[in-house]
Amino acid sequence: MTWLPFEGAWGKFIIAAAAIVVLSQLAQRLLRPVVLRVSAHSTMLLALTRRCDRPVQLLVPLAAMQVALQALPDSLPGLGFIEHINAALTIGAITWLAMAAIRGVGDGIIALHPAEVADNLTARRIQTQTRVLTRVASGAALVAGVAFVLMTFPRARQFGASLLASAGVAGLVVGIAARSVVGNLLAGLEIALAQPMRIDDVLIVEGEWGRVEEIRATYVVLRLWDERRLIVPLGWFTDHPFQNWTRRSADILGTVMLWADYTLPVQALRAEAQRLCERSSHWDRRVCVVQVTDANERAMQLRILVSASSSGAAFDLRCELREGLIDFIQREFPAALPTLRAHVEPRAA
Repeated sequence: MTWLPFEGAWGKFIIAAAAIVVLSQLAQRLLRPVVLRVSAHSTMLLALTRRCDRPVQLLVPLAAMQVALQALPDSLPGLGFIEHINAALTIGAITWLAMAAIRGVGDGIIALHPAEVADNLTARRIQTQTRVLTRVASGAALVAGVAFVLMTFPRARQFGASLLASAGVAGLVVGIAARSVVGNLLAGLEIALAQPMRIDDVLIVEGEWGRVEEIRATYVVLRLWDERRLIVPLGWFTDHPFQNWTRRSADILGTVMLWADYTLPVQALRAEAQRLCERSSHWDRRVCVVQVTDANERAMQLRILVSASSSGAAFDLRCELREGLIDFIQREFPAALPTLRAHVEPRAA
């Protein structure tokens, strides 16, 4: 008979907990369309709402049950265990909500600065910083949440305290073992703040031409011209020089080198190069120059310097000019193609 009041208290609590879960789910379903409609007027609020939807759906009933548990008598058997489990779950839900909020803010910033525009230099810079800092902040929130959950367990606190005595040795071992990982993480922060490269930048790494597709916590993914992916550790970029063709802008100069005989009139070739540039959709109308850059005993070297709005357009323009100028020389001045001259002495009688 002594256990009847306790059983009655637990029974009432179970009924109340079930009611809390049902009411919270019902309220979430009713309020969700209203919140989405209100937040639709703000890109940031919409991204934040979408990310935080499921964590809030879990956190509200857990927090409500944590409050309801305080109304139960302290002498109720098993109350401490239930409170401990619910508190740990609540901390986990709060951690999930914090990580979702961080990612929601990141999604909102990226959405406010789209890279699908002609002049996307500022957008790519902001996106790169946002992606890297969002991952770092999410990782920090996860570590903090796990730490708070462990602190609710007395044995875990004692275990942590016992590790302090050997913190020097353990820290040395972990530091040596995770040196490359920590170095890559610090390199990621440096890249996010100093901006030597950004998302969609064109880089030349180890002789490979590619665009920055992703910047992860410890590595960078380059999408090469032939659709391959080059994975490069972040620490590599802080220790080695690399070419960034879009550091300040995407504008770039390209060259076409030709060898021709001295009989070729340079002015005619210059006029043809200008005509080909004006006809091409890849030329940005900044630079189109033809110069004789070298000469030897056999031929002269011509350099055609042209400009384009991006590296891809510059490559296509160079190919067009190379093909067009070779065709022009073959058609108009075939004798001006590179020729090997030789002087043959007449044979003595």
